[in-house]
Amino acid sequence: MRFTVDPGTRALLHDLGISVAGVLRRARLPAGLFAPGPVTLTVEEYYHFWAAIDAEAADPDLPARIGRTISVEAFNPPLFAALCSADLRTAAERIAVFKPLIGPVVLEVTAGRRGLTIAYRWPEWPVPPRLLVAAELAFWVALARIGTRREMHATHATMRDAPAESATMTAYLGTSIDAGDLDAITFSAEDAARPFLTEDESMWDFFAPELRRRLAEIEASATTADRVRAALHECLPAGDSSINAVATQLIMSPRTLQRQLQAEGTSYQAVLTGTREELARRYLADRSLTVSQIAYLLAYDDTNSFYRAFRNWTGVTPETAR
Repeated sequence: MRFTVDPGTRALLHDLGISVAGVLRRARLPAGLFAPGPVTLTVEEYYHFWAAIDAEAADPDLPARIGRTISVEAFNPPLFAALCSADLRTAAERIAVFKPLIGPVVLEVTAGRRGLTIAYRWPEWPVPPRLLVAAELAFWVALARIGTRREMHATHATMRDAPAESATMTAYLGTSIDAGDLDAITFSAEDAARPFLTEDESMWDFFAPELRRRLAEIEASATTADRVRAALHECLPAGDSSINAVATQLIMSPRTLQRQLQAEGTSYQAVLTGTREELARRYLADRSLTVSQIAYLLAYDDTNSFYRAFRNWTGVTPETAR
């Protein structure tokens, strides 16, 4: 899994007064990273890049500064295309579809009478840097303001790793960032439907086919094992580790699923075991979870079954690993 680094990031850092060379040095990335051509980083490299921006800037109000500095010139095509939308809700729904072009993060957009909520689902591990998450939330306020040419504000914002309260960030978002189970931001239904003055459906019609083509390429390149792992992240916490549940989610028969995995040199049981081990290590890093709760999240029938499996993987008990 890789993230695409928008070439406009270099201009954004320049406008923020942050040394690009200093950031790349801190992140231990090549000095010529932004040479002509697409720039992609692994999840770990991308997170190190954002952590390095935070360290180089040494500014607790940086997310708000990023929001104020974002301009159309810094947008990549999927985000620029969003400005062609009729309103913030439409823009969010479009960005959610094409967000995989930027990196392995899923946007969940919920709209109703209570407003528009945009929530992030990041890769299971590692944890995204606080600055990256806060900057993503600030982005939506920036997008809303650029599109409507109004001083738009959010009504609610949450982060799993909420930062210390910042008067500057609160003033920018229009609300403080509370601790919560999701990295999410909410706008009122009225603001979500406020017309974008940048609406241009003819421009959207120009962008959309290319974006769909690129998205199809990404989806086609995903292996069956990748798709099974993604499905298991949803099925396991629901208590189901069966191939039938995963096959149903992937809209294929269990036999077809197993045949495709065998063609890739693996099996359903191998992918299930690897996914459980990966998630177990992540959950053990969260000391608020008990071992019995982790066993439940991994869809084991009982805690003893989880203990036996973990010993087979690592040679130690979950407590020792923790």
